[in-house]
Amino acid sequence: MNRFLVIAGSLVIAMTGIATTRPTAPPSGEIKSTSPDVVRLTAEVLEHSQFAHHRLDDELAAKFLDRYLNALDGSRTLFFQSDQDEFALFRHSLAENTRREGDLSPARLIFKRYLLRLDQRAAFVTAALQTQTFDFGGHDRYQYDRTDAPRPRDLTTAQGLWQQQLRGEYLVEKLNGKAPAEIVKTLTARQARMIQTIKNFDDGEVSEIYLNALAHVYDPHSDYFGPEEAQNFSIAMNLSLVGIGATLEAGDSGCKIRELVPGGPAARSGKLQPGDCIVSVAQDGKEPIDIANMPLSRAVELIRGAKGTTVELTIVPGNPSVEAGRKTVRIVRDEIKLEQQQAKAQIVDLPGADGQPTRLGVIDLPSFYEGADRAHRSATADVGRLIQKLKAEGVRGIVLDLRRNGGGSLEEAIHLTGLFIRRGPVVQTRGPAGDIEISGEDNSSQLYSGPLVVLTSRFSASASEILAGALQDYGRALIVGDSSTFGKGTVQSILPLAPILKQYGVTGADNAGELKVTIRKFYRPSGASTQLQGVKADIVIPSTSDLNEIGESAMKDPLPWDTLPSARFAKENRVEPVLEALRAKSARRVATGNGFAWIRSEIAFGKQSRATKSVSLNEVERRDEKDQLKARQKTREHELAGQSGKTPRAYEITLKDADTPGLPPPLTQQPSPTKVAAESAEDDASSESDREVIMNEAERILADYIGMEEKAAAVEFSISRK
Repeated sequence: MNRFLVIAGSLVIAMTGIATTRPTAPPSGEIKSTSPDVVRLTAEVLEHSQFAHHRLDDELAAKFLDRYLNALDGSRTLFFQSDQDEFALFRHSLAENTRREGDLSPARLIFKRYLLRLDQRAAFVTAALQTQTFDFGGHDRYQYDRTDAPRPRDLTTAQGLWQQQLRGEYLVEKLNGKAPAEIVKTLTARQARMIQTIKNFDDGEVSEIYLNALAHVYDPHSDYFGPEEAQNFSIAMNLSLVGIGATLEAGDSGCKIRELVPGGPAARSGKLQPGDCIVSVAQDGKEPIDIANMPLSRAVELIRGAKGTTVELTIVPGNPSVEAGRKTVRIVRDEIKLEQQQAKAQIVDLPGADGQPTRLGVIDLPSFYEGADRAHRSATADVGRLIQKLKAEGVRGIVLDLRRNGGGSLEEAIHLTGLFIRRGPVVQTRGPAGDIEISGEDNSSQLYSGPLVVLTSRFSASASEILAGALQDYGRALIVGDSSTFGKGTVQSILPLAPILKQYGVTGADNAGELKVTIRKFYRPSGASTQLQGVKADIVIPSTSDLNEIGESAMKDPLPWDTLPSARFAKENRVEPVLEALRAKSARRVATGNGFAWIRSEIAFGKQSRATKSVSLNEVERRDEKDQLKARQKTREHELAGQSGKTPRAYEITLKDADTPGLPPPLTQQPSPTKVAAESAEDDASSESDREVIMNEAERILADYIGMEEKAAAVEFSISRK
């Protein structure tokens, strides 16, 4: 056995048993992802450095094979059941051949069959477009989500699926006003482009898909990056983010949006949401290219582009309450402005039942960012300045809005939690060897001790969950929002493979790629993991984002939830005594509020769409659906117009205002700090108003909380006087 240290960023990972035989460079002297050495090393690093320390055995090898098939054919319409049965013969030797031989022959053989099936589908579709007359007067449906569907038995069954897929695409083009001849030309060209793109894949790209499938068997956040994907990931971590301001991941049916960057073009447009799946990409004025089975690096290159240019994305919405099936959105690429990612605040004068306003503060924190120098301040420093400003202006309570916060720096999450507690542990971290590290605030840095509500959603992840979980454990803050947060309670590290190979004297290993490996898990001060279950809200507010399809539990092969012994900490226990009363008050408002009636109808519509996972291929029905959607939208716009001028007086506080005495002029329209510019989106007004309805309820919960705390304090003071 060899034991050595590999530097991965600022983290040192100890690995045992890696590469007990010396790698041998190919004649060219250049190690690539196609090298058996890279395949062996990838398998061994995952076995020894990934959190679970799971040997690549026959059970994992079976999942590995399935993952690779799904990576190529996520729609489950290309490979036949006979193909799958034939490939199953690899299962008995796949683990051993991968670990010992670095064997890529299964990847190549399966990809060759994949190309054959693509050719068969293209020939069928092209012939159908030339010979068939497409009628949409029946009542058949196109199943657009076949994630769990069986593979076609044979060519005849597959052709039936291809026919329905073609009819679905044809009807979309027809509903968009294209004539039959134009539709035939468009769909024929689409098939040709897709075939040409896939056939241009080189051996390295095939191996990258294969090795990434292997990494995903261990957990959904471990990845293999070839040289180009490693560069794309580096760009993403530096917030260049592929030109539209979105973090993308490979999905079974295309590129999936993992998160939107606050202030980025996609977030500002209001047209895209986390969970949406991008299935085709078109440059401005050009025909779209299907990316459903394309390696992530190639798809990213299509989406990325120069500032000011337009990209047209065809997506399958992650939340079909907006529109079932596919829809097309146009995004103008732009750089992401730093100030749009920074913390900001509002002061809201919320009218009370007696007519007297309760002054509240709302802090919007898009991420836990940390600055490298004085010009780029940290999230903790910025939130601290905003808290000081809110206190100076007399707020009686604060809402910390983490609904769009996907995480960031662990250190910032710890330090920022310290702004609200006296001292104590914030997070426990466990490594694969069982070692436990407790991190917290030893020196009191508490800036705010008043009533606090933390507003969360399914999109609140990672560092957001650490802060929310800690404040909930301490009984320091009321957690309000979706039923739970995302549930990402794991830590990843980037591990370049070249340094390992070079330690064996192998030169030319710069193109060996990198592994993103899950190495640790997060736990709350109470000992409960944030993994999988997330942080459950004390008070749930109905929301269209509260979907089981969003979050760690919806991913394949996530690490399990578990617990550690509780750390020692002093609970404040401020929430539990008033929680039931606060829930009852909120439930009455939610039951009678007009805004929540709309949200409930959207939730019901979305549940129905997700249950069917299909769309009608009846033209009249589809046009009626579009008309109904437009009518619903107009009704909602009229409702919103009727509510204009009824929102509380609010003042926006940016970091530029934080050190200026007094308040700026009040907002003439009171958007929440998370409001984005969405003038051009068809479905944005309602989605943005939904966020406003939820924020308004969070503010009212906070006002109730303030009243109960102040009443309890008054009673306690009266008793002490006696």
